Parts: sequence; structure tokens; C-alpha cells
Amino acid sequence: MTSDRIKALDPNLQWIETLENNIEYSEMLDAFVSRFGRLQDTLGDKLLPAILRVSLEPSGSQLDNLLRAEKIGWIKSSEQWVEIRTLRNRLVHEYMDSAENLLQALNTALESVNVLISTQKRFAQYTEQFKDKI
Repeated sequence: MTSDRIKALDPNLQWIETLENNIEYSEMLDAFVSRFGRLQDTLGDKLLPAILRVSLEPSGSQLDNLLRAEKIGWIKSSEQWVEIRTLRNRLVHEYMDSAENLLQALNTALESVNVLISTQKRFAQYTEQFKDKI
């Protein structure tokens, strides 16, 4: 996994500051940010509302869906998911104004990968009961 490869490099401020001159690491970071964003989007924006509908649960705004998913036990914390969404937006859409901010966002994203993967696994386990009905 790209996140594991980046973690193994133990990124620090110097690593971030040299990205401009290191194509391999720059591309690795770009791939990670892209995959992190897509996984978060797929789980939160597409899969969660679909699972709610199939489960005959109400589906609404993203926050409503996250609160419902937390209540059902599909996610551990809706607040944590909102933070991950904000982080995703920062990484994907906003220009990082400093190496320190990028490093902090990267480290938080690397820590958040486990949340996304464990959520994906819980969704997969739950939806297994619907595989013959879809």
C-alpha cells in the first residue's frame, strides 16, 4: 500500500521540503492523496447512502448519514469522519501554504487510513447479506 511505503520513509519536514526535487516521492505522495480522497469519497458519498437505502434506513445529508452510521455501529465516530472529510478537502483542493501544514496533514491522513479501511471492511461484512438480493 502506498500509505505503508510513505510511512516507511518516515516523512519529516526535510522530506516535504525536498519533494519538489524528488519525482519518485512526489509521485508517491500524489498517488496517496488521490487514493485517500477517492476512498473517502466512495465510502462516505456513495457507499454509505446506498447501504442506508438498501437497509431501509433514512438517507439524507452527509452529516445525517454519518450520524446514522455511527448510531448503527458502522462507523466509530461521525466527528472523526467529518475531520477526515475536511482533511481530504485540504489535501485535494487547497494549496498547502507551508511545508509544516503539508506535513501535519500528511501525518493525519496516514493515521486516518486505518479508519477508512476498517469502515470499508465493516461495510463489506454488512452488505454480504444482500449479495443475492442485488
